[in-house]
Amino acid sequence: MAAYLCPPAVIHGKHAVRTSQIVDEVRGRHPNAAWAPRIDGIAASTGIETRGWMLPLETAVAPGSGSGLPAAGIGPAREALAGDGFTEQDVDRVITALEAIPAPQTVQERTAPAWSAVQSYGERAARGALQIAGLDAANVDCLITSHSTTPALPGLDVSLANRLPLRSDVLLLPATQWACIAGTRSLALAADLVAADPDRVVLVVIAEALSTTYQPADDTLESLIVRLLFADTAVAAVVTGRPRPESVLRLDAAWHHTLPGTQDLHRLETREDGTHFVMDRRGPRAVQETVTAMWEWLRLRYQDDPGSWHPDVLLAHPGGTRVLEYMEETMPDGWPSGLLRHSRDSYTSGNRGGAAVFDIMRRAYDAGQKAGSRAVLYAAAPGLTATALEGQWL
Repeated sequence: MAAYLCPPAVIHGKHAVRTSQIVDEVRGRHPNAAWAPRIDGIAASTGIETRGWMLPLETAVAPGSGSGLPAAGIGPAREALAGDGFTEQDVDRVITALEAIPAPQTVQERTAPAWSAVQSYGERAARGALQIAGLDAANVDCLITSHSTTPALPGLDVSLANRLPLRSDVLLLPATQWACIAGTRSLALAADLVAADPDRVVLVVIAEALSTTYQPADDTLESLIVRLLFADTAVAAVVTGRPRPESVLRLDAAWHHTLPGTQDLHRLETREDGTHFVMDRRGPRAVQETVTAMWEWLRLRYQDDPGSWHPDVLLAHPGGTRVLEYMEETMPDGWPSGLLRHSRDSYTSGNRGGAAVFDIMRRAYDAGQKAGSRAVLYAAAPGLTATALEGQWL
């Protein structure tokens, strides 16, 4: 399966949003929520002080351009009020009051600016990855893209094909629903593509504006956690079938796993006011099952050398630190400590969704990961589904 990966380009959201800002905004909006007395402790437990967003917090919490007047319009509202016995003067006062109430942002108002940012950030990441690899847009034979929180058709693939621009015969492979496994699954697909044609150059671009799931009106505990966790990031990397001077990681094998009956645990829902990320408290335990299955895949892969083989670095995005702790607790005996240090470091500035594994990989590269190190890349996503890869640092 050998595929060769160049260092990824990582573009973080330029707007620094502090946890204290989110706490103040949520506390002011939902002072009577059941979890309000615990909000400071909940926020501290994330370990995140600041995260980068593509758009400022003010954009996420701004009211929509509409008003609280029913969608039916002023005329029908007046008729209904008059029919209930309101005087004309009373009707005027009620209509004026309703018009003064700001309505929530619509799907378009939430998504349009985020989609614009995703395209811009994706282009920057793509150009950065090509520059790192010593290539230009004309060298690209295939483009794989993912952006789960900003649905669009045409998507990021067509946008980048025009922005870079790419050759007209480039194979475009959009994967908008990969979410958190976009990093690992795109690399597995890229490896298959270059295995079929070693001269092929594959560009992977993942741009996620997860902040679009920040929904001010939601008052559930799960919604609070979503507000606190997510960060916006665009990443990109070049994968080739032959080693290049810029190559830093060889991918040797891939593994995929899907848990039946878990599709409702974590999901995106599109409502009148935009995209909502719905979490289920049973999710982390289900993700743990994919971790156990991955350990078994690695055990079987190296069953002839069980005593001496182990990874030297784990680039893992299981969705949160709780599952990282489970990974550390369930690693095979004899594996060294600290394998997840770069994964943990990435989470201190937010959950980056599909861009996370590339961010973690970049942190390992910047830290000077030694040539010859064995690496395992792993991610799990709503579905629940997981993909892992195993390879060697060059």
